[in-house]
Amino acid sequence: MPRTRSLAWSELKIGVLAVAALSIAAALIFALGGQSGFFWQRYNLKVRLPNAAGVRPGSPVRVAGVEVGSVTTMSFVGSEVETEFQLLQDMRDRVRTTSVATVGSVSLLGEGAIDITARTDGVPLSDWGYVKSAPTAASLSDVTTQASQGLEQVSLLVRDLRAGKGTAGRLLTDEGLYRQLTDLTSAASSVMRTLQQGRGSIGRLLNDPTTARALETSLTNLTTLTQRLSAGQGSLGKLLQDEQFAQTLTATTRNFETLSERLNKGEGTAGKLLADDAALYVRLSAVAERFEKVAVLLNEGQGSAGRLLNDRQLYDNMNQAAGELRALIADIRKDPRKYLNVRVSIF
Repeated sequence: MPRTRSLAWSELKIGVLAVAALSIAAALIFALGGQSGFFWQRYNLKVRLPNAAGVRPGSPVRVAGVEVGSVTTMSFVGSEVETEFQLLQDMRDRVRTTSVATVGSVSLLGEGAIDITARTDGVPLSDWGYVKSAPTAASLSDVTTQASQGLEQVSLLVRDLRAGKGTAGRLLTDEGLYRQLTDLTSAASSVMRTLQQGRGSIGRLLNDPTTARALETSLTNLTTLTQRLSAGQGSLGKLLQDEQFAQTLTATTRNFETLSERLNKGEGTAGKLLADDAALYVRLSAVAERFEKVAVLLNEGQGSAGRLLNDRQLYDNMNQAAGELRALIADIRKDPRKYLNVRVSIF
């Protein structure tokens, strides 16, 4: 009996040691092969995603592309998905309040992952803190949908082109427009040949070295003139650069402003003439009425001036008298003794 009891205890010890070895081996394999480590080496964070896009419990969590945790639970909070995940304690200094979480992909099959940016600014997040989220990048299905929509738009465009709609459609289907474009191309080719042969002003400018040199000389002279003006040389340059002239021009402008103000205020004779509208209007009206009365009297032949303007006979008599007076003066000049006879008598 004692021998039998000893064998049972030995077998029990071997079994206990085997179970312990297997447990230690499993823990080591889990610690070395997994990315999350033991529970005391992890801490929990949260993020609210507008679109989970293939993320599920157990999906990997990556910081700067390195897998350092996994998703634990997911639940709806309003229209968003609140996702809890665990990270290694070593990530506390890298996941901060300025970090941003987005939904990435593990493969093209749609398996999702949470990608977090590593930052050095900001404050490290405490346990169960929230990481800011960013819009989810376009997935393969979104790209496929956009590609389908693009192909549909291309199909509509091709249909419109075939139907002759728009400028491009008319260009493809309208024979008249095609002939016009052909004629335009031919005309452009003809113009280019003419220019290359040196015909016309532009052709000579492009092909004649003499014309090109003359143009270059003109530009050089213009540059020299501009430099002289900038340097204040010549009359025009002095006019542009003379500070005294600028001051004189400024003073003249001020004098004109002062004169305008005085005229607007009605100061001086010219100011009163411009500002006193009523008196000036009355005087001008009176003068106009007098001139009108004088004109009426002259037209009616009243007075000496009126008779002189309207009486033909009076005009002829005055003209004749003037002629006789001229003749008399001419005779006096020829023979003054004939008209000047002076007698001197002495008692």
